[in-house]
Amino acid sequence: MASFPVLEQETLFQKGTWTYRIPALLYLPRFSIILAFAEEREDAVDEHAKLIAMRRGIYDPATHHVQWSSMETIVSAQLKDHRSMNPCPVYDEVTGKLFLFFIAVPGKISEQHQLRTKINLVQLCYVTSMDQGLTWSPVQDITESTISREHKNWATFAVGPGHGLQLSNEARSLVIPAYAYRILDPEKHPTPHAFCFISSDHGTTWEMGHFVGGESAVECQVAEVQSCGRKVLYCNARSSNGARIQAVSYNNGVDFEGGQRVEALVEPPSGCHGSIIAFPPPPDEKCRDTWLLYSHPTNPKGRKDLGVYLNKTPLNPASWTKPRILFKGLCAYSDLQYMGIGPDGSPLFSCLFEYGTHQQCEEIIFVMFTLKQVFPSEC
Repeated sequence: MASFPVLEQETLFQKGTWTYRIPALLYLPRFSIILAFAEEREDAVDEHAKLIAMRRGIYDPATHHVQWSSMETIVSAQLKDHRSMNPCPVYDEVTGKLFLFFIAVPGKISEQHQLRTKINLVQLCYVTSMDQGLTWSPVQDITESTISREHKNWATFAVGPGHGLQLSNEARSLVIPAYAYRILDPEKHPTPHAFCFISSDHGTTWEMGHFVGGESAVECQVAEVQSCGRKVLYCNARSSNGARIQAVSYNNGVDFEGGQRVEALVEPPSGCHGSIIAFPPPPDEKCRDTWLLYSHPTNPKGRKDLGVYLNKTPLNPASWTKPRILFKGLCAYSDLQYMGIGPDGSPLFSCLFEYGTHQQCEEIIFVMFTLKQVFPSEC
């Protein structure tokens, strides 16, 4: 049960014949459409992933209710003899084109096998939709055109998972968060570093940004933050060293300053994926700097008790609040979206997350809540 009241709660993906993992969420405000994605697997094991599943929701701003379609698999989002993993959607408000990025991995080749052999077998792919997810294009494999020779310098890589981002810069750049295990020394274990794939021409071509330096980091998300009148790209990444890693880019994700630990955002052993979303502060706030909301398991000893954290000064790693527990119990990956203003006049959010009573991935739950419900003293 939720630890505080929520506006809406529904199980979108549930373990049965298939197991569902790795949620991704995208809200299209122009159409009041919510798209929820997950990997469809034979079981919970990463190597047994198959296709990407989707549910499409119609959100009614008057009642704050979501009407969900039945689940479907995106059949075109696959390469032959590969499994599709790490859904990472982004929507271009200018062209109306929806991109669903994912990685394609041959057969049942594991990440650990690639790390041991230092042979990168992952392909970077996407499908697109011009009708808000009703129909999808054939798959596009852009590994060679985007990564090219750098591909052999990585043991493996992945995107997201979770939502991508369109920036407010002049080019309206599209940004897909990613990470790669770099082979910096043939005698040593590859080390993971976060970075972004970026398009400045509405998805016609994609390029790689530079890696976050310093701290090693894997699964990440990015948010565009306005701080002191300047817009920057904020990256928050998973780490196996007990705390999250953050980094800031002043040139739209091409370069990041060195990563720094965020001691207030604790990681369980080996870490866990978390989600970050930027949003405008409540209307009565004098400071117009962007605020951040972050979701993640809160227990430092294991993936338990999904919580949300608030930061009113996002570039300061020491200014995160203590978490408010969203759901008690076993949990894992999550993805957040900002949905405008809720019925109580405060910012409205949705979250899609993994949950279970005996295992962390028995179901993937969708909830909606307002900032005032979670942090009443901050509004």
